[in-house]
Amino acid sequence: MTSGPFFFCIFIIGKYFTHGNAQDISCPLGSFPCGNITKCLPQLLHCNGVDDCGNQADESNCGDNNGWSLQFDDYIAKYYKLTSTKPSKAETSKCLVGSVPMHCLCRDLELACDGANLRAVPSVPSNVTLMSLQRNFIRTLPPNGFRKYHQLQTLFLQSNKIRSVSVFAFRGLRNLTKLYLSNNRITFLKPGVFEDLHRLEWLIIEDNHLSRISPLTFYGLNSLILLVLMNNALTHLPDKSLCQHMPGLKWLDFENNHIHNLRNLTFISCNNLTVLVMRKNKINHLSEHAFTHLQKLSELDLGSNRIESLPPNIFKNLKELSQLNISYNPIQKIPVNQFDYLAKLKSLSLEGIEITNIQQRMFRPLMNLSHIYFKKFQYCGYAPHVRSCKPNTDGISSLDNLLASIIQRVFVWVVSAITCFGNIFVICMRPYIRSENKLHAMSIISLCCADCLMGVYLFVIGAFDLKFRGEYNKHAQPWMESVHCQFMGSLAILSTEVSVLLLTFLTLEKYICIVYPFRCLRPRKCRTITVLIFIWTIGFIVAFAPLSNKEFFKNYYGTNGVCFPLHSEDSGAIGAQIYSVVIFLDTITSWVVIFILPINSALNPIIYTLTTRPFKEMIHQLWYNYRQRRSGDIKGIQKAYAPSFIWVEMWPLQEMPTEFMKPAVFTDPCDLSLVSQSSRLNSYS
Repeated sequence: MTSGPFFFCIFIIGKYFTHGNAQDISCPLGSFPCGNITKCLPQLLHCNGVDDCGNQADESNCGDNNGWSLQFDDYIAKYYKLTSTKPSKAETSKCLVGSVPMHCLCRDLELACDGANLRAVPSVPSNVTLMSLQRNFIRTLPPNGFRKYHQLQTLFLQSNKIRSVSVFAFRGLRNLTKLYLSNNRITFLKPGVFEDLHRLEWLIIEDNHLSRISPLTFYGLNSLILLVLMNNALTHLPDKSLCQHMPGLKWLDFENNHIHNLRNLTFISCNNLTVLVMRKNKINHLSEHAFTHLQKLSELDLGSNRIESLPPNIFKNLKELSQLNISYNPIQKIPVNQFDYLAKLKSLSLEGIEITNIQQRMFRPLMNLSHIYFKKFQYCGYAPHVRSCKPNTDGISSLDNLLASIIQRVFVWVVSAITCFGNIFVICMRPYIRSENKLHAMSIISLCCADCLMGVYLFVIGAFDLKFRGEYNKHAQPWMESVHCQFMGSLAILSTEVSVLLLTFLTLEKYICIVYPFRCLRPRKCRTITVLIFIWTIGFIVAFAPLSNKEFFKNYYGTNGVCFPLHSEDSGAIGAQIYSVVIFLDTITSWVVIFILPINSALNPIIYTLTTRPFKEMIHQLWYNYRQRRSGDIKGIQKAYAPSFIWVEMWPLQEMPTEFMKPAVFTDPCDLSLVSQSSRLNSYS
C-alpha cells in the first residue's frame, strides 16, 4: 500500500493552493467580493444556490474547509475500513506471501489476521508488505519480534491488550512507513524504541495509557510526518524540544490528554510543524513564546482547555496560520490587538467564550477571515466583513434581518396595529359610556394606556426591521447599544409590568365584589387613584432602573435585536440575571416577545370594554339613532331616548321604587352598591 504518502502530500499541497490569493477588492461592511471581479454582494446571497456573481465565487467556500484536518481524518477512517475488510475467497488465491496462519487472509503481499485470537505476533514469510493484527489478544511486543520483515511498510496493531513494548520490538523494520498502536494499554515507551524506523511517516498511538514521553522516545524518526498521541494520560510535555529527533514532523495531535501547560522550549525545533492539536486538555497556562518557532504552522487547536488569559504576543510569529480554535476556554477578555499579526487567518473559533471587551477593532485586521464562530449571535455584529458567521441567528434576528422569520415580520405589524387601534378606540369611547362604577372605568382607561405602549413598541421594532432589511449585521451592534433601543426596551417593560399589575388589581376588585357583596370593601376614589399612581410608579422604576447603573446591569436592553430583556446568559452580568428572573420568573423565548405579550395588550380592550354589555348597548343605541335620523324622525328619537344614558357595568340594577333611585337617598357609592346587590338577590328569590 503506497497510496498513503501520495494522499498526504495532496492534502498538504491543497492546503496552500486551493484558496487562491487574498482579495484586493475592498467591499462595504456586510458584503463580500466576487472573486477577481470588482463586484460586491450582500452576505445574504452567499451560498444561496444561485450564481449571483456570475463566476460562482459566491457559491464557493460554503463549508469551513480551511483546515485539512477533517479531510485527513476522513481519509484515515476510510483507510482503516479498507484495510480491515477481509478479502473474498476468490482473492485468497492471489496470495504471494506463502503460508499463512489459520484464520488469516492474504492478498498479494498483504496479510490480514484481524480477530484471529492471536496471543503473539505470528511468524510468516519475510516478503510481507502489510500486516494487520487488529482485535487480537497480544499482550507484549518482545525483542526482535519483527526483525525479519525488512519489506514491511504498514503495521496495524490496534485493539489488542499490549502493555509492554520492548526497546528492541521494532528492530529491523527499516522500510516501515506506518505504525498503528491505537487502543491498547501502553503506559510507557522506552527511549530508542523506534530507533530503526528511519522511514516511518505515520505513528498513531491514540487510546492508550501513556503517562509520559521524552524526546528520546522518538529517537531515529527522521522522516516522521504524522504523530498522533490523542486519548492518553499525558500530564506534561518535556521541557526540552519535542521535535529534536523528528525534524520533518508536520502533524502533531495531543487531543484529550491531561497536559497542564505549554512551555517555551517544547516546540523549539518543530520548524516544519503545520498542524498542532491540543484540544480537550487541562491547559491553564501558555508561555508567551510557546509558539514562537512554529512559523510554518497553519492550524492551531487549543479548544476545550482551561485557559483564562492569552499572553499579548502569543500568536505574533504565526504568520502562516489559517485556522485558529480557542473555543470553550474560560477566557474573559481578549487583548484588542491579539489577532493583528494573523493576516492569513481564514477560520477563527471563539465558541463558548464570553468576550466582555469585544469590539470591531479586534477583527478588523483579519481581512482574509471567511469563517468565524462565536458564543452569541450578537457578536457577529463586531465582524461584519466576515463572509460566514455562526451562530447566524438567535431565534429573533439573523445576519440579514432584525426579525429573522417572515411570520414575525408580518405579525409584528398586525399586532401593533390591532393593539394601538383597539386601545386608542377604547380610550376615546370610554367617556361616552356612563357607568355605575366610574372608578372601574378609570382603571380600564389606565390599562388601555399601558397596553397602547406595547403597540408603540412593536411599531418601532417593525420600522427598524424595515430600515435594516437585508443588512442587519452591519447595524446590529450600534442599534443594540443605541438610546432608541434602550428606550423602547424600557417602554415594553413598562407596558408589561403596569398591565400585569392593573389586571391583578381589577381581578382582586371583582373577587371582593363577588365574595363579599354586603361589605363596603370597594376602594373609594382617593384610594383608587392612589393605587393607580402606585402601580405606574412601580412600572417606571422596574422599567428604567436598568438604565441607571450600567456597571451592575451591563447592556440590559441590548442583548438582542428587539431590545427586550430576555433571560440573561451573560456570566459577567449577575445583576442582570437576577433582575430578569425576578421580573419574569423564568426564561422567555423570542416568540413570546412578538406573540404572547402583545396579544395580552391587544385582547384587553376586547375583554374589558368591547364585549361588555354597556358598550354593546351604546353601539346599538348609536346605530338605532343613526337609522332614525336617516328616516327623518328626529323628534321621536329625542322623546324615546334621553341625551345621556346609564348602563350597569358590574351588576344590573333591578326595578326599585323611584324614591330609592334619587341621588339624595344614597350619597355613599358603597351604600348604592349594597342596594344594587340586595335588589339583585331579591330578584333571584
